[in-house]
Amino acid sequence: MECLFVEYPKCSTCQKARKWLEEHQIEFEDRHIKEDNPKEAELKEWHEKSGLDIKRFFNTSGMLYREMGLKDRLPKMSLEEKYALLATDGMLVKRPILVTERGVATGFKPEEWEGLL
Repeated sequence: MECLFVEYPKCSTCQKARKWLEEHQIEFEDRHIKEDNPKEAELKEWHEKSGLDIKRFFNTSGMLYREMGLKDRLPKMSLEEKYALLATDGMLVKRPILVTERGVATGFKPEEWEGLL
């Protein structure tokens, strides 16, 4: 199965997720979220495929999220505006992201990932 692993290598959760994929001998395409930020069209596709609330795609614990005051701004934004905002900087995006044929998961929860693989 084709699998895309979107990560920020310095992130400890991403490191755990990578280790988990490797231990389970799952082949994946690796993508550095800061160097190759997801585009609006990708974010829209992943969001729709995931069935998750769009807020789950935001890195709500990140410094940039807090600096931009997004907690208060997001509720007033349209879905298209949120996709556009996420596409501006990989540090706004929740990571890691696992994209498979079956679905998309944000963050690392092994039980969720098993269901997608």
